[in-house]
Formats: sequence, structure tokens, C-alpha cells
Amino acid sequence: MRIRRWLLRVLSHIDAPLLLLLLTLMVMSLFVQYSAASQSDARLLSHGLNMLVALGVMVLVANIPPQYLLSLALPLYVVGVLLLVGVATVGEVVNGSRRWLNLGVTRIQPSEIMKIAMPLMLAWYFHHHEATLRLKDYGIAALLLAIPVALVAKQPDLGTALLISASGFYVLFFAGLPWRIMLGMLAALGASLPVVWHFMHDYQQKRVLTLIDPTQDPLGAGYHIIQSTIAMGSGGSFGKGWLQGTQTHMGFLPERTTDFVFAVFGEEFGLLGNALLLALFLAIIVRGLMIAASAPTLFARLMAGSLTLAFFTYAFVNMGMVSGILPVVGVPLPLVSYGGTAMVTVMLGFGILMSVKTHRKLLKS
Repeated sequence: MRIRRWLLRVLSHIDAPLLLLLLTLMVMSLFVQYSAASQSDARLLSHGLNMLVALGVMVLVANIPPQYLLSLALPLYVVGVLLLVGVATVGEVVNGSRRWLNLGVTRIQPSEIMKIAMPLMLAWYFHHHEATLRLKDYGIAALLLAIPVALVAKQPDLGTALLISASGFYVLFFAGLPWRIMLGMLAALGASLPVVWHFMHDYQQKRVLTLIDPTQDPLGAGYHIIQSTIAMGSGGSFGKGWLQGTQTHMGFLPERTTDFVFAVFGEEFGLLGNALLLALFLAIIVRGLMIAASAPTLFARLMAGSLTLAFFTYAFVNMGMVSGILPVVGVPLPLVSYGGTAMVTVMLGFGILMSVKTHRKLLKS
């Protein structure tokens, strides 16, 4: 009886519509991963275990009142920045990038922590300056954002740096950043592109040039885009059928279980399947924004809104990359691509959304 009461209390903090949408996406992910991994039972089991861990994290975080998340924002940000400094000084170099920190027992990628710590920190800052919010506060917030972004970009990990930048910008946007400032930032960004280009690594420049014309290096830098667009296009309106993708199963499509899993889905389920997948992502985003709009405090609104739009950014960047309209930056498709760390990070964010939704009465008090 006690276990039943405890279970009911724990599950009472879960938003049922959002959970149903997430579970639907995860089930679809299991099917596409089984095909992408050449019907590997071991990979399917591993992906399923990652999902169970991620769901456990979501349930745990959903039961944490947002007031505690508010108190954790600053320490989590400071720890995240210190870990990034540790990566820059003593981090492990893997495939030419210094992104991992060896803690002896395990390796961690601190940039994943900043995907959550960044919006929490900025939401905390604006929450504490809500009554006296001035233009200088947006400047301080921008500086808080720039520090971890610069450290991640230096690794180099431009994709993750852009995602952290996006999550931070969404907080600034929801906090009321004036349109003239945003337009000025956009103009400054456009004017700085030649300078940014100069400081980009050779492989990053090559990715941009490959986006413009992937055929200039069809067996090298352009190979990923060419094969993914062939797979997407060959799926037609209704796809070739589950487990029937030729680009996938004949080994032409690279990174098919991780960054390019959307191409596997498009080849096997076609335009109709892609439309259904996009509708599912859209429904999750709409539900997240509804939770953000009903949040009673500034901290909760900023946190929920930015995490929801960050999820949108991850999906948009991955789909754009696979479709050949954005450069290849190594961003997985959330909750569909294989990878435990990224999945836990995403579900942690949804746990925060559910915490905001179900602890609304506590927040009002």
C-alpha cells in the first residue's frame, strides 16, 4: 500500500500529454534504430536501456520543485564553466578535438552540462533582477552566455557552441530583449562573418563550402550530404518500407544510427513518414510552450520556454543538416539518434518542464 501511494505521488508530477508524445517518439526511434543498426539486437537493447535511464532522470527531475532548481542554477553554471576550463587545460584529445574530461572513474563531456546549466543560469539572473531590469542586465547576461560558448567553440565544437548560444538567446528573447538590440546583433553578426571565417578551422570552412557544392569533394567532405540526400530522395512519397532502405543496408549512408538517422527514416518511410515525424516534434514543442506560457514566475517561464525552443533547435539543425540545407555540424536528432548522454540531457530538460507544470501551486506561493 505504501509503495502504491509513493508511486502515485511520484507519477502525479508527470504531464500525461507530454509523456505520451515523448513515448510515441521513442517507440518510433526503436524501430528506426533497429533498421539503422542492421537489425542488431545488442544495439536495440542498448538504445532501450538509454531510454529507460533517460525516463528515470525525467521522472526524478519532475519531482523536484522549481525552487530547488532555482537554487541549483548558479552552482551548476559555475561547476560547468570550471569543468570547461579543465577540458581546455587537461582534457583528452579525441579525433582532433579536446572535448572530454577524464575523472578517473569515467569520462564526461562538460559541454552537455552547459546545455541545461546555461538557460537555468540566465533564467536565475533575470528572476533576481526582474523588478529593476535595465539594458545593462542584458549585457551582463550576454557576457555570462559568451564565456561557456567561447570555451566550447575553442575545443573545437562549433555545433554544441551554437546550441548553447541558441538556448541562451531564447532566455534573452523571452526576458524582453528589445527588438532594436536583436536587429543590431543580427547586423553585427553579418558584418563579423568575414572575421569569423578567418578564425574557423580548415575542416569547418570546408563544411560550409561543401554545403554550397557537395560535388566538389564527393568522396570526402561532400560524401555525407550526397548520400543522405540520395537516401531521403529515394524514399519518395511512401518510402521503401521498414528494413528495406538500400542506402542504409548497403552501407552507403554514414553515421546512420546517430547524426544521419533522419535519412534512414526518410528512406524507409518516405515523405509521409517525415511529415508525421515533423508533426510529432511540433506537438511536443507546442505542449512545451503551453507549459511555459502558464508558468506563474519569470524564472519558470524563461526556463521552460528556452528549453522547449532549444529542443526545436536541435531537431531543426539535425534535419536541416541531413537534408543538405545546413552545414554538417554533428548534432543528433533528439530522442531518435543513438546516444545515452544526449538523450538524458534532453529528457532532463523535459523533466524540468514537468516540474514547472505540476508544481504550479507551490510556485504561486
